[in-house]
Amino acid sequence: MNWFEDGWGLSLIVFLPLVGAFAVMAIPKKHESAVKVTSLLFALASFGVSLGALATFDFDSAADFQLGTDLSWIPAIGSNYHIGIDGISLPLYILSMAVTFLVMIYTWDNMPDAGNPKAVYILMLVLQVGVAGTFMAQDLILFFVFFELVLLPMYFMIGVWGGEQRQYASLKFFLYTMFGSAFMLVAFIALYFQTGAESFGFQHLIEAGAGIDRNVQIWIFAGMFLGFAVKVPMFPFHTWLPDAHTQAPTQGSVILAAILLKLGTYGFVRIAIPMLPEGAVEWAPVIGILAVIGIIYGALGCLAQTDMKRLIAFSSVAHMGFVMLGISTLTEFGINAAIFGMVAHGLITGMLFFVAGSVKHRYHTLEIKRLSGMLIQAPRLGWIMGFAAMASLGLPGLAGFWGEFPAILSAYNPGFGLSTALFRTLMVIAAVGTVLAAGYLLWLYQRTAFGEPSDEFTTHGSGESSGHGGVAHSLSSAANADADEHHDEIYDVTPIEWIAWTPFLLGIVVFGVYPQLLFKVINPAVTELVANLGRSLG
Repeated sequence: MNWFEDGWGLSLIVFLPLVGAFAVMAIPKKHESAVKVTSLLFALASFGVSLGALATFDFDSAADFQLGTDLSWIPAIGSNYHIGIDGISLPLYILSMAVTFLVMIYTWDNMPDAGNPKAVYILMLVLQVGVAGTFMAQDLILFFVFFELVLLPMYFMIGVWGGEQRQYASLKFFLYTMFGSAFMLVAFIALYFQTGAESFGFQHLIEAGAGIDRNVQIWIFAGMFLGFAVKVPMFPFHTWLPDAHTQAPTQGSVILAAILLKLGTYGFVRIAIPMLPEGAVEWAPVIGILAVIGIIYGALGCLAQTDMKRLIAFSSVAHMGFVMLGISTLTEFGINAAIFGMVAHGLITGMLFFVAGSVKHRYHTLEIKRLSGMLIQAPRLGWIMGFAAMASLGLPGLAGFWGEFPAILSAYNPGFGLSTALFRTLMVIAAVGTVLAAGYLLWLYQRTAFGEPSDEFTTHGSGESSGHGGVAHSLSSAANADADEHHDEIYDVTPIEWIAWTPFLLGIVVFGVYPQLLFKVINPAVTELVANLGRSLG
């Protein structure tokens, strides 16, 4: 029996983590090892099944939705349980399964300060359900349910296990996202009735949406724009992101950066643009302008930061600006670059937040001016941070380059009659953003990794003392013992960290050296999307 050929394999990927969450609920809280093992096994099983989907996927037909299930769900309104994957959604849901599994591995030895592993793992499993369902849904109502399901686990992860301002950050995250979702839901309902109130299925709405009056399309697109732009987040809807990242535990920051920010950009590519083609053409210049403002504003914001995590958070605003610039061109070249950029950003910025979390565990601070000499105290951690910083600034040969450079280049020739002069101007400004990115990332790396270790965090000996799985660590100097009572261990990368981080590092190199590995999966589906857009626009 082939679960994928029978149409149930994807459902297994979506709901297996939910079964895992219930299984973990049944384990008494005091059995911490059983909680961890059970959670990891279900996350591993979900990732394993997703690899089965990858093996079964027909790459020669990557433009078509495959391995899906289409069952009647709410017949009164024409909403079905309809899921499937194509070349656009495949890399994103594989990324989401891999990232959540690797974050769970990292959590084994790096539990958030408030403890309670049972609750942490349950929330991550539930979050895995929402993310997988969002990338696979082929029905607007189903998409909305999964899209909103993601909100709750992240709200609690920030609000319970975050920093000192966690309640403010979690409430801001929740309210911003709900604000956008309210407009998005209104837009979905308006689209449903404007197309005849027959079905919420994606294919039906793509075919029928092109017949909606142009002015109506523009207004419906506005509602979707608000919902997805908040999730990206685009300037000026980005203000929740730095607070959420800064206050979130490492697990929350990595998942938020690597996966959740992609839900907004995916919504533009999968729903807003193909279903409302004339609305997309009218809104494309606005999206492009806001994207470039976000690139420059995010970079300047980075240069003003004193906290490592907050700097990385602002860098996400800039990097997602490149993704949205590519999408706004409405070209195959631009949308291909945007989707590649989503995957590259997930790997690179996820890795940067892992490093920031490990720095916080060791130094108990993320204040940049208090950190220096990491290459002396924890050389492997310092080199990994440097590698991730180089990838983030778009160094050729690493994955970040193929997300930024083609997105900038795509603005040279935008599609569907968009203003060439405008987009070429945006191209030049975006290119300046890459210079600023090099500035803030190299500044961060220089301040934290180079130089002599701060007197506040001095270490002794060769660093071969035991602890943390036998990994080297040292005590702070006796002269600073009083000041260092809360940060007395500086040690290098642990075995658990190596296991969790190695796939990220390999992915950054592999996709950087051989980007065609990803482009050949994405391109057929993007080509079909743009072709349908052209047919709809006549």
